[in-house]
Amino acid sequence: MKKSTLALAVYAGVLATQAGAAGFLDDSKATLSSRTLYFEQDPRENPATGKAQDQRQTAQGFLFNFISGYTPGTVGFGLDVQGMYGINLGGGIDNRNPNGSTANTVSPTTSDGTPVADWARAGANAKVKISKTELKIGNALQPNLPILVSNDGRLLPQTFEGGIVTSKELDGLTLTAGKLTQAAGRASSNYADMSLAGGYKGSNNFQFAGGDYKVTKDLTVQYYYANLEDYYKQHFLGLVHILPIAEDQSFKTDLRYFHSTSDGKNGHQEVNNGYRFANGYSKDGQGEVDNDTWTAMFTYTLGGNAFLLGYQSVSDDGGMPVMSNGNVTRNNASNGRNEGEGGNSVYLFTDSMITNFTRAGEKTRFGQYSYDFARLGVPGLKAAVAYLKGDQIRLQNAALGRGSEWERDMRIDYVFQDGFMKGFGVTLRRANLRSDSDLYASQQDTDQTRLVLNYTYAFK
Repeated sequence: MKKSTLALAVYAGVLATQAGAAGFLDDSKATLSSRTLYFEQDPRENPATGKAQDQRQTAQGFLFNFISGYTPGTVGFGLDVQGMYGINLGGGIDNRNPNGSTANTVSPTTSDGTPVADWARAGANAKVKISKTELKIGNALQPNLPILVSNDGRLLPQTFEGGIVTSKELDGLTLTAGKLTQAAGRASSNYADMSLAGGYKGSNNFQFAGGDYKVTKDLTVQYYYANLEDYYKQHFLGLVHILPIAEDQSFKTDLRYFHSTSDGKNGHQEVNNGYRFANGYSKDGQGEVDNDTWTAMFTYTLGGNAFLLGYQSVSDDGGMPVMSNGNVTRNNASNGRNEGEGGNSVYLFTDSMITNFTRAGEKTRFGQYSYDFARLGVPGLKAAVAYLKGDQIRLQNAALGRGSEWERDMRIDYVFQDGFMKGFGVTLRRANLRSDSDLYASQQDTDQTRLVLNYTYAFK
């Protein structure tokens, strides 16, 4: 256990003793979540080896969360504690890339790519609240912001170390700022510095600030700024509007724009010394960040039906940067054991099961249809199918033209509504990715299936 986690645990005991049952304990809640994941990925034919590599693994995860209330008084103190435990139930030996990296794994692995039998991680956040402003400091932070989305797409969630302050002092306005120093990936026991895909020098300084303003009950505007030191600076603008048409009928507009430029060593000829960004083509040919990405989504909802159409454009000078924490030197495949720290999310609809359509020059058209079967008398049952087609992908070798790719995602979810299985959820997801391999050889054609069983028990 890290010293910071141990110190927070000691702090919790002292705080609970001083607070008694008032506020801190009376307003607290504790949950234990169980997640069973069957993960199957078939890369069809690996471009690096010319051979198919079927990847299958089953794992069991447990997530404990204790969220305290606040002590009485003008300044309230509290503590949130989190514990994770994962068990490999079978498979996984082939669930890795040929070079030994673990970007697609469900669990941490040994140096030869063999999954560990089990792994664990613990964390805690000390928190302080004054009026409607809250500060959290610790190593169990899970931000869900336009400039950083904690990934929870496999067995256990990604967490961050640092501090985040959120203020809601003004009606309709939510301000958020913070600094993060390290991250623990969805399949890792340890924390590591942050970087970008292709970068193997870590940064321990990610700073951000921004806000959401609810102009009216139907219109929200957003602005955020983020900086991963020595890698990139990013501005985000967003607008969400919901137009009520009639009872049970609405039209939603969601606009998002990202402007990203290099920072520090990424922009000063240090890209070849570990501070590069590798997401296909870059204007300077070395991996310097230079990107504009915008997307527009429109959703028409009628009863249980939801129809979504959208378009996304990535600028020609380079792909969109997405924070990573699995490439720093101490975790490189050549340095021994891989910690399984790969796997990151991006605040775009195109962040799909297999890829995210954020390469230089890529223009993506996408659509989704979803249905809530509660309208047919089956509450808890939902289904969705999505299709995304990206083209105009810019290649390092201009003579090869431009590449393209498409992905089809399908999912069905069911949560039992009553009886002894009440709250037990089942999710089945299937995705197929295909690309113009003649033009874009680094993109594998892939089929992927995930079966997830979820249950959360709330202690009373």
